[in-house]
Amino acid sequence: MRKIATRDAYGEALVELGRENPDVVVLDADLAKSTKTIEFAKHFPERFFDMGIAEQNMIGTAAGLAAAGKIPFCSTFAIFATGRAFEIIRNSVAYSRLNVKIAASHAGITVGEDGGSHQSVEDIALMRSLPNITVLVPADAVETRAAVRAAVQIQGPVYIRLGRPGVPVLHGDDFHFEPGRAVTMRGGNDATIIATGIMVATALEAAGLLEQEGIGVRVVNMHTIKPLDEEAVIAAARETGVIVTAEEHSVIGGLGGAVAEAVCARHPVPVYRVGVPDVFGESGKPGELLEKYGLTAAHLADKVREAVTKKVGR
Repeated sequence: MRKIATRDAYGEALVELGRENPDVVVLDADLAKSTKTIEFAKHFPERFFDMGIAEQNMIGTAAGLAAAGKIPFCSTFAIFATGRAFEIIRNSVAYSRLNVKIAASHAGITVGEDGGSHQSVEDIALMRSLPNITVLVPADAVETRAAVRAAVQIQGPVYIRLGRPGVPVLHGDDFHFEPGRAVTMRGGNDATIIATGIMVATALEAAGLLEQEGIGVRVVNMHTIKPLDEEAVIAAARETGVIVTAEEHSVIGGLGGAVAEAVCARHPVPVYRVGVPDVFGESGKPGELLEKYGLTAAHLADKVREAVTKKVGR
């Protein structure tokens, strides 16, 4: 299957938006080659600002540009975008509901050899804890381009989580992206996997493995963590009786936490969370790290088998 990195799709989408909307401006924290905003800089140098290794200043400047009517996209690695600049995002952007878009690349453990210091596995938890922010985690390049376009239409802050390595292209060119509306990628009545980001492809692979054993698994692509599509979650709980979440993020505070909160409040069923356990990452090749932390299709299929035995009413 063809693979494209979501950060590559982000860079292409920015150039397209730059041609269409003169209010779009881009800020980067000295990582333009890696975040792919360098393509926007080549086409629109008068609307590109390299803020240096000063993420707080980048977000603060973006807040000012947004207050003046611009649509700023801020780009850097996820660990720095959400960690180093958190207070500025909270008080200067989210609190004021300014129209700032934060596109954070190199999220999760697939940053690989860069190690635990650069592997952001808590960024979703940080961003979804803030009022007023929309949190998007696209699964492939097609979804990334659509998410970037959707972010422009949303009046208010948006966080877009992007990855470093190439990931399978799951959607066709006719894919319709609607923020806050999950996508059912595959039907099934025995269990549901709700996945986000790169784990959507893994979930589909796991569902294929389980189908060979007669276990029908619904796969839901939750590309928007906030606002969460609670109706899709509750429908999965009601119709399949058990949910397994899958994310390249800590099991604390991310997709799994959001799904568990919704299920507990409205239709309690067992929820199993597959993600990075409560530890920091470490250096290694992306495939090795996914194996170590149990984020492979085989591990996910094992968790579904376990979950099915705990179904409500079984």
